Amino acid sequence: MQDDFVANLRLLCGYYPSIAEVCRRLHINRSQFNRYLSGRYRPRHVVMQRICALFGVEEHELYLPHSEFRTLVQAGRDARAAASGVPPEWPSELLTRGQNDMGRYLGCYFEYYHSMSRPGHLIRTLVCLEAREHGVVYQRTERMRVRPGARTCHNRYHGLAFRLADRLFLIDHETLNGNEVTQTILFPSFRSQVHRLTGLKLGVADNSERMPSCVRVVYERLDEKMSVRRALKTCGLLSPDDPELDSDLCDRLRNDIAPGEQHFRARH
Repeated sequence: MQDDFVANLRLLCGYYPSIAEVCRRLHINRSQFNRYLSGRYRPRHVVMQRICALFGVEEHELYLPHSEFRTLVQAGRDARAAASGVPPEWPSELLTRGQNDMGRYLGCYFEYYHSMSRPGHLIRTLVCLEAREHGVVYQRTERMRVRPGARTCHNRYHGLAFRLADRLFLIDHETLNGNEVTQTILFPSFRSQVHRLTGLKLGVADNSERMPSCVRVVYERLDEKMSVRRALKTCGLLSPDDPELDSDLCDRLRNDIAPGEQHFRARH
């Protein structure tokens, strides 16, 4: 993992004219930065934040296997740049009005729902919301291994988040393959601390069938003691009877329809 971090950091530095230029932008001493490039030392949290901000990557991505990271960088640089700005067709009124009271929802969450491409399994993804000048943006990362021993696959989604009339709206697009747009609508939390948010997700199964699907979804805020890197390692497919999942979470995710209901509805 340390070798992957070094290789990934060197790849990112290659997009700048020199290491000296990188150090200048990071406000880091050259000899100190060389220790990171050699793998002798790992950056402290505050330095890691500066590195991620400069290169436009997430901390957990820096520890991916180098081949996967190279693919992410090469395929996602243009998409990431596009996601950091607002498409001109988005009404400015919507962008302004939709940011009210969004600050309390910033941070990282586990997202749970029944997998659209692997029926019978739940999937846990990582969602990170952050404030930018124009509003709240987020990245949603899927990490899936179809079978034991198989190569881990990643999907990465960039999107915008709004709060309108006591509902949270999240709209994103997949940036590596460019083959999906998803929408999630959540109930807000009226408690002092945001713990779990529930709602519905609409998307397309990531397989040859590409079936449009709607599922119940739960966002669970990450424990402050859990690092993003560690959280990503726990993402993937889960069995519905996994003992790690509590009964309240499973009840909120169950995709049944009560007698007499005419619509597939979210649950509080």
